[in-house]
Amino acid sequence: MKHLLSLQSLSARDMRRILELAAKLKLERANPAHRPLEGQSWAMIFTKASTRTRVSFEVGVQELGGRVLYLSPRDTQLGRGEPIEDTARVLGRMVHGAIIRTYAQKEIEQFAAFSGIPTINALTDDEHPCQVLADLQTMQEVCGGYEGKKVVFMGDGDNNMSRSWMWAAEKLGFEFVICAPRGYLPPALFMKKFRSGNVSIETNPAKAVKGAHVLYTDVWVSMGQEEESARRMTDLVPYQINAALLKKARRNAVVMHCLPAYREKEITAEVLEAHADTIFQEAENRMHAQKAILALLGAK
Repeated sequence: MKHLLSLQSLSARDMRRILELAAKLKLERANPAHRPLEGQSWAMIFTKASTRTRVSFEVGVQELGGRVLYLSPRDTQLGRGEPIEDTARVLGRMVHGAIIRTYAQKEIEQFAAFSGIPTINALTDDEHPCQVLADLQTMQEVCGGYEGKKVVFMGDGDNNMSRSWMWAAEKLGFEFVICAPRGYLPPALFMKKFRSGNVSIETNPAKAVKGAHVLYTDVWVSMGQEEESARRMTDLVPYQINAALLKKARRNAVVMHCLPAYREKEITAEVLEAHADTIFQEAENRMHAQKAILALLGAK
């Protein structure tokens, strides 16, 4: 594993390696001896705003012995139009790895190709691989694993989170159902990439959640979609995770959310607070899963 650019390009073996190491690092967090990034400097290039991603990566790099340089568009020539390949060739000669949170997947792939250093996708419009790896770690802790489980993604079914979940299900063998209205579903051409039978679509919420172990949701309006806000809020109302819908799932089903959460929109305050322990455990696991990724990529 040279980079973590997407779950589409990551093997099932490497996903399992990350999850195994993440569990170990979480248990041994107080042990200062595990410092595979000792003497290394990692650049964090963030075009999109962040709370959990920035904090979890900064703390993670530091706990593994490394140093962090946080670079926003205001801090670099990228903000003035320098090509990503030029920035990549400069940073590749100065730092040991890069963590990038931006819009276009192509930018991360170009950076990895031109920099020659380990590169981590901290979110693009195409995928959010670190979040789903943290979610899988949470499923291992809360549900006893992901094997044989059914995860239902409610809301906008054609976004970076749903796509990352789809690739995880395809490769790891659990059931993943996208429940969204027409117009919010992945394109048919994209769906043809999934041949295992693990990934499916259901537009009826009650049918989708039947037998589900996990109900998952995300914001209805992502960064860059603000102009569509009114329409999205109307179209997606039937796909809210609420107490009535949760009753139709498996008894003791778990609710997960990648945060930030907008109460009374994609999820009710009642359900969020009832499942807050899991949701914020999930947020914490971002740090542990990402430490595992950093350790595997940065090990000398």
